[in-house]
Order: sequence, then structure tokens, then C-alpha cells
Amino acid sequence: MPDDEFSLFAQQMQGVRRIHVDYADVGKAKPNRAVQQMNRKNALQSTTEQLVVDGLSDQFVLDVGAEEILYWARDGVQDSQLRRMKAGLIAFEGSLDLHGMSVEKARTTLREFLTEALRLEIRCVRVTHGKAARLDGKKPMIKSHVNTWLRQHDKVLGFTSCAAKHGGAGALYVLLKRHMLDGRDEG
Repeated sequence: MPDDEFSLFAQQMQGVRRIHVDYADVGKAKPNRAVQQMNRKNALQSTTEQLVVDGLSDQFVLDVGAEEILYWARDGVQDSQLRRMKAGLIAFEGSLDLHGMSVEKARTTLREFLTEALRLEIRCVRVTHGKAARLDGKKPMIKSHVNTWLRQHDKVLGFTSCAAKHGGAGALYVLLKRHMLDGRDEG
């Protein structure tokens, strides 16, 4: 019987060539944990960098209408203070016009403007974003972004749409937090 098995095996193996390989394929290599962790960390950082630029994020933008009156205050800011500002009783000391800018240019310009206003201890500024009443029915892009960005900026205490003579629904009075300087009050 053993001879028959060998002859049967030899018969089945006719035409088969021997492959000369000096290693065995044992399947997929084990993942390097250090490389995996570094890849995860890099992926997380690139996602975060895309969502937040200069502290002003576009991850979630609050769409607002062209004629919509904007009004927002940080917790702790007195409502009467924003009503006074809206009535024009708190004068603005600086003004920025974002008309015609791309979203990225507007973001950078707004951030730089606010940084400079804070450095100069300015209390109230005006930001003109426009209303961009679009024929395609879409919401105004710069107005919506500015509305979102100002809420994220930690030195913005509140904002409200301007009086008609200063731009109405196309501009905002922005109340900024300032530090104690020359005996002036804070925030």
C-alpha cells in the first residue's frame, strides 16, 4: 500500500515545478503601535487645523438673513449696556469694512482689527459686513461668518446691529473687553 500512495502522489505531482523561496509568508505584519499613534495624532491635528484658524472656526456657521437684526451678549454683560450701544449712546472708536472680501480674507482682517483695537484699549468698534442680498436666495456669507466669529472671540462682550445712519443691518457695533487702564472700568 505505501508504494501505491507514493506512485499516486507522484502521478498527481506531474508538471508541478518547485518554487525556490527562502522565506515564509505568515500573513499581514503586526502594526507598529508607535507609528499608529503618530498617524492618529497627525490626523487629529490636521482636522483641528482645518476647523480653527486664528481662533475663529467655521465648523458651524450660524446663517442669518440679509435684513436680520443681530444682537448677542456674553453671559454677565448687562442688557442695558447693549441697548445703549444700539441706540448710539456708546460711540465707536474704530471701524472696519469687510465688503467684497473672501471669507478667509475677512477672517484674517477681522482678527487683526480686533487685536489692534484691544491693544489700544478701544471699548466699541463698528464692523461693516454688508447684507449681500443675493439673487440666488442664499444667506449673506460674510454677515453669517462675522456673526459666528464674534461669538467665538473671548474679548468680544457683545454686539448689535447698528443704527441706520451707521449701516443698519449691514453693520455691527461690537463691545470689547478692556483691561484696567488710566482708571477706566473693565468689561
